[in-house]
Amino acid sequence: MTLKTADAPARTAATALGILSTLSFCHLLNDMMQSLLPAIYPILKNTFRLDFGQVGLITLTNQMTASLLQPVIGLYTDRHPKPYSLAIGMGFTLAGMVLLSTAVHFYGVLFAAAMVGLGSSIFHPESSRIARLASGGRHGFAQSLFQVGGNAGSSLGPLLAAFIVLPRGQGSIAWFSLAALLAIVCLSYVGAWYKASGAAVPRSRGAQLHHEAVSSREVRYALAILLGLIFSKYIYLASLTSYYTFYLITKFHLSVQSAQLHLFLFLGSVAAGTIIGGPVGDRVGRRHVILWSILGVLPFTLAMPYANLFWTRILTVIIGVVLASAFSAIVVYAQELVPGRVGMIAGLFFGIAFGTAGVAAAVLGRIADLTDITFVYRLCAFLPMIGALALWLPKIDHVD
Repeated sequence: MTLKTADAPARTAATALGILSTLSFCHLLNDMMQSLLPAIYPILKNTFRLDFGQVGLITLTNQMTASLLQPVIGLYTDRHPKPYSLAIGMGFTLAGMVLLSTAVHFYGVLFAAAMVGLGSSIFHPESSRIARLASGGRHGFAQSLFQVGGNAGSSLGPLLAAFIVLPRGQGSIAWFSLAALLAIVCLSYVGAWYKASGAAVPRSRGAQLHHEAVSSREVRYALAILLGLIFSKYIYLASLTSYYTFYLITKFHLSVQSAQLHLFLFLGSVAAGTIIGGPVGDRVGRRHVILWSILGVLPFTLAMPYANLFWTRILTVIIGVVLASAFSAIVVYAQELVPGRVGMIAGLFFGIAFGTAGVAAAVLGRIADLTDITFVYRLCAFLPMIGALALWLPKIDHVD
């Protein structure tokens, strides 16, 4: 069954690379500040004499605002577009950074964590909407370019924390408010472009459909499948981003520094996969990318727990590239599946991705405590089998 939307005429428009690059850069700044929070937990734990339960409460507070609010905010701005909401949202992040640097008690830290999360919950659905608007019809490319900025920012946060915050203490967090201020300036420019484009006017969902539409029942099934694929992808990615260094140290007796270099190699492959997946989806169809990205990585995940160090390096790079290529394709596919709900869909999938990764990291850590770290990778190796569900996705890409 084929679905065409009112986005189709946009394929003839020029891609606004300046806007897309600005959004990607701001995504880098946003996710850098987001990843800074868990990186400074040792400082917060010592300064406020926190137990692990209180540290977990900081994470929960941040994730509640950063993940659960995203689809709600996306749905609201679908109906009531706000051109300058991105700049306003980054203002919450700026406030969170300042409060985090000056907090004198635990509840102040919790409030700051909530502010940082709220800023992220506004940023992701709205910036994804504008990236689609600026795509000129190259929706997968636009989503990938936007997303790779977030990958880079997530990698930078822990490094900046190690070199700036850990040596200088809690007060140095205030310097990162300058990153939020820079993002506000950039996003104000984006907001002005969005307003001038004339797209900041809500359109009815029905007005955006042409010809034969996918039934509401098929849409529900397809969204459930896509959420299952996100579940599979982000649990496996959480196993690597959170515990890969421990796995290498335990199994191959690497030093901490060497294990960290292997982790950066993996994170680099994830960034490469992110930027590759979108344009490939534009050319061959997003349904194909989703299927081969998640199910196709299965042989490599199954082999990885039994490989020597040389092949572990090779396999994790392949896994990172192939698995990461799915996210942009999934988000754009879902946005085309539910026309007129670009912000809600982006918020839903970004929120589920962040939430799944956070919960998975905690659960997998507990499993590792009860068994061993190698068992975690043997168990997670089967998760890509869920990718077979992509066979039941309806064909909505014009190239399918």
